[in-house]
Amino acid sequence: MTLTGHSLIAGQTVVGEGKTAFGFNPATNEQLDPAYSLITADQLKAATAAAAEAYPSFSTLDPETHAAFLEAIADNIEAIGEELIIRAGQETGLPAARLQGERARTTGQLRLFADVVRQGDFRGVRIDPAIPDRSPLPRADIRQRQIPLGPVAVFGASNFPFAFSTAGGDTASALAAGCPVIFKAHNAHPGTGELVGHAVVKAVKDSGLHPGVFSLVYGPGASIGQALVADPHIKAVGFTGSQAAGIALMKTAAARREPIPVYAEMSSLNPVFVFEGALNGSAEHIDALAQQYVTAVTGSSGQLCTSPGLLFAPAGEAGDKLAAAVARAVSACSGQTMLTEGIAGSWNAGTETLGSAAGVDLIGKGLEGATRNAPAPTIFGTQVRDFVTNHVLHEEIFGAASLVIRYNTTEELLDAAARIEGQLTASLHLAEEDYPTAAPLIPVLEQKVGRIIVNGWPTGVEVGHAMVHGGPFPATSDSRSTSVGTLAINRFLRPVAYQNIPQELLPQPLQDTNPWHLNRRINGDVVPAAQKAEVGA
Repeated sequence: MTLTGHSLIAGQTVVGEGKTAFGFNPATNEQLDPAYSLITADQLKAATAAAAEAYPSFSTLDPETHAAFLEAIADNIEAIGEELIIRAGQETGLPAARLQGERARTTGQLRLFADVVRQGDFRGVRIDPAIPDRSPLPRADIRQRQIPLGPVAVFGASNFPFAFSTAGGDTASALAAGCPVIFKAHNAHPGTGELVGHAVVKAVKDSGLHPGVFSLVYGPGASIGQALVADPHIKAVGFTGSQAAGIALMKTAAARREPIPVYAEMSSLNPVFVFEGALNGSAEHIDALAQQYVTAVTGSSGQLCTSPGLLFAPAGEAGDKLAAAVARAVSACSGQTMLTEGIAGSWNAGTETLGSAAGVDLIGKGLEGATRNAPAPTIFGTQVRDFVTNHVLHEEIFGAASLVIRYNTTEELLDAAARIEGQLTASLHLAEEDYPTAAPLIPVLEQKVGRIIVNGWPTGVEVGHAMVHGGPFPATSDSRSTSVGTLAINRFLRPVAYQNIPQELLPQPLQDTNPWHLNRRINGDVVPAAQKAEVGA
């Protein structure tokens, strides 16, 4: 399709009255057409007002229509075809295979949320029937369900142009909850955002929904992004990006007359803890472990929120062999194009600062890439005593860089783990002989991360029912939530109780006849949808 270069507000193409912006090919720094017109704060109000108008009908949509809508978005994204992969590659420098996998993840999670909507447990129906003859006091009929919060502002991420962008996890989970979405496009991949935006708008129209269910807007983050979060129609925020930007949105949301939740995924070092037993194998085994580590660090040019930025390895001969193997592995790597010139510049500044810190040495470095903005992957090393005393060594570097930390005792490892800030993940590489040594680390990590991995790597986040992609601050702004997996829907819901409400006035999920065929908890007992039970029994 021909890109318009304009926002999509409540089903209409809207020419922004502000400045213009372009996407750029980071491999060449070439400007990409078309120019994108940026909306003003006054134009933004049309999107938030339309979302508020859409809320009453969308939030009460029947499960089948609702689920089919999510599936239609997935179908429409796939129908764009190769044009979507080509444009995303031009705007991000990411290879086609990575983008094809990410597109599949995006459509897959939309269809997964369609299943969640049909199944209906997220509605959280609880019924405590009246007990009029209870002594000493009667009990009223009280029923509870989860309802959608209202319109949600979602911000696109730079590093995932599909899966954490226009129709990505935050948008999919908010729409599945029954919340209209105003999506603030990321200015680094505007064309990709518009293509997917049209797919969502088409699904809204074809499903017969209010056009305010979805809007896509282009504008400066410092002004339009802040105005979006401050708008009284917005009831929650989904964000993936830098810690500075996330905290700025949190402050705006907290300062409102009606404060609202901000679910921000921000920064993570994803520490890896290697135990002695994991290094007791052959030289080939150590080489394989080193190669896996370097692959996790350098994949997608290290621009993954789960890239391992820290690796703790034991001191001594085994750790020396691992460090040498890491040096060999990284030296064979070439730099990959980073997402933007600015991100590449930040990586260069971050590695320069880390490399010049006291007690930090260079373990190994790869080769510069063949394109612009493709710096050489770099692995540094230090001692645990320096790590625990120097905060610079705890700073995230977004890109293909990592720090190997050598420790002598389990006590040193536990102390270092306790000093690490909140993270998305922690990984343990160990053998059975290491279980007694590793056991005390598990409860420490439970207080620090959202996902604990054994003998694996944090990259590659499964989209399913049990996944947690979250963690204590500053990994996220709310450690009680996840931005990946079906539990993500809970972020955009709140409970409401209904006391002594006549059947004729009750919402359908709470009616005795159970017209939506939901699993329910009656008097504390789970009653499956297939089981016809008298509510008062």
